[in-house]
Amino acid sequence: MTSRLEHYENQYRELLGELQGLGFISPGTLVLRETSCGNPRCRCMGDPPSFHGPYYQWSTKVNNKTVSRRLSADEAELFQDWIANRGELQRIIAEMQEVSAKAGELLLGQIGNPGKT
Repeated sequence: MTSRLEHYENQYRELLGELQGLGFISPGTLVLRETSCGNPRCRCMGDPPSFHGPYYQWSTKVNNKTVSRRLSADEAELFQDWIANRGELQRIIAEMQEVSAKAGELLLGQIGNPGKT
């Protein structure tokens, strides 16, 4: 029992170490957009059309409303990393919960059966 608990503790510490390596995080999504302006003489209305852009757009929910912001290519690169970091954070937290649940079951089993090792 002790070695299994130590195993879970080691797994948990490793996950904590992964958290320390994460950079900034951001919710939301990043998309690349090309648009047309509607001006009949513009290149975007040609045949074939040559759209305006590309434009990077970051969107997220704030108070149950979608908020979007246009970003430069450099800003988009940062946000792409931050969004990926958020996904990694969620993965690490899910693994921490799983390891904690296994350790909890092990400890609860020990409490119910004090003589069992």
